[in-house]
Amino acid sequence: MNCPLFRRNLFCYSGEKMDEVEAKATNPILKALDFTDVLISKFEGIMLALGVIAMTINTIAAVISRYVFNSAITFTDELNMIFIVVVTYAGLSYAARNGRHIRMSAIYDSLSAKARKVLMIVMASVTSAFMFLLSFYSYYYIVEVYESGRILPALGLPVFYIYLWAPVGFFLTGLQYAFTVVKNLTESDVYLSTHIKDGYSDTASDIEI
Repeated sequence: MNCPLFRRNLFCYSGEKMDEVEAKATNPILKALDFTDVLISKFEGIMLALGVIAMTINTIAAVISRYVFNSAITFTDELNMIFIVVVTYAGLSYAARNGRHIRMSAIYDSLSAKARKVLMIVMASVTSAFMFLLSFYSYYYIVEVYESGRILPALGLPVFYIYLWAPVGFFLTGLQYAFTVVKNLTESDVYLSTHIKDGYSDTASDIEI
């Protein structure tokens, strides 16, 4: 469909957009990616919410116990340590999914759309591989901590429980970047994550917000 520049809107692009939507709906790779991404997103959201809420309740209870009843809760610090680890590594994957990790984009922003797509695929691939590698090493670190037999003095739990989320968080983050690679290989646009598009295009009049 040929449209004047000043008439480029939803109705003008309706035919092209419908073809693109239909292609996405019938692509089994994209359907599987979207389904898996939704499941991971819900899991991350639940873990983040539970971690933050539990940490808040635990901290408030510790303050009330100390300053109102003059009796400190001995295991507060250890619980917060566990919650902080959960929130940190769940947030790592969550930020990757939403394209919110810090990027040095001075060179990236000056490139054309095709060059940005290639660079994004390379960056996401390298980052994904690095996350999987960290997941591998963190697993063996947990095994070493487990074999050491160390326990938390107040809770009496093995110390390795604190770090259980680390390999899971690294693995999920690696998956998110791997999904980003697939998304960029199967879509015409440039994606920072599975559902966050790059904010620039080749023309000055076609900047996405």
